[in-house]
Amino acid sequence: MQTLEHLKRRIDSTGDLHSVVRTMKSLAAVSIRQYEAASQSLVTYAHTLDMALGIVLRHDPDTRLYTRRSTRKTPGAVIFGSDQGMCGSLNEQVSSHALDQLTQGDRDAGQMPVICVGMRAAGLLADAGMNCSDIREVPGSVHTITPHVGEILMAIDTWQAKTAVDHVLLFHARPTSAAGYTPHTVHLLPIDDQWLAQHRYRTWDSKSLPMFTMEPGRLLSRLIQEYLFISIFRAFVESLASENAARLAAMQGAQKNIEELMDDLESQYNQLRQMSITEELLDIVSGFEALGQDTR
Repeated sequence: MQTLEHLKRRIDSTGDLHSVVRTMKSLAAVSIRQYEAASQSLVTYAHTLDMALGIVLRHDPDTRLYTRRSTRKTPGAVIFGSDQGMCGSLNEQVSSHALDQLTQGDRDAGQMPVICVGMRAAGLLADAGMNCSDIREVPGSVHTITPHVGEILMAIDTWQAKTAVDHVLLFHARPTSAAGYTPHTVHLLPIDDQWLAQHRYRTWDSKSLPMFTMEPGRLLSRLIQEYLFISIFRAFVESLASENAARLAAMQGAQKNIEELMDDLESQYNQLRQMSITEELLDIVSGFEALGQDTR
């Protein structure tokens, strides 16, 4: 049977754990708002970029973007997971989704160049037979994402220069609600000709069309570089937002379980304490009666 001291220690340790869970829950909620704000800023910037692409393509209809293509469609992948745990099945879902997409058509996942962002996702992919030779840490905040994006762009450029990769995919979790997410795929390269054609016929918001002095082909190349940057940056932001949403949901469940355990422990403690007081009172009464009998 548990003693009062043992129950008191369990109540204290459970209270400490409850404080930790509440702190992690608050941090996750704050992080979600940070990444949601960054994602909204990207939407605005992407709209500006789309309008600029439309102007360049409409100004010179013969402007073309030349990208490396082959009939084999050799893929390279960037997979976004997490370094930390307590985020539900996020890493499992993203890794499984990436493997399903990359192994279509009897392709050997072990021979593909893969960048994995997050140690936990890398471990799952390695267990599934995928060679993740390039494993990167997850950025700790929005302000540290930009250098990571630049490094990934350089790695992709190296793939295209030294290997047969001409097909680059991004796999990450995309938020669907305050605490929900779903695995998502982005076809980063090659640039879709139909997507470019849609920009060629975009309508401008005013009658005054902007002008540019840079050579159209060079300007188009710069805009496409910005598009690639935004796509990878958005993958980072959405993956981090999903990770914190999953962690928030996990912490909410943990907080509920801890509070139920706390109520149960306090009930046991109060019951045992009441029994102890009752036993002490009975001992006092019994002693008093025994003394009375001896006096008589």
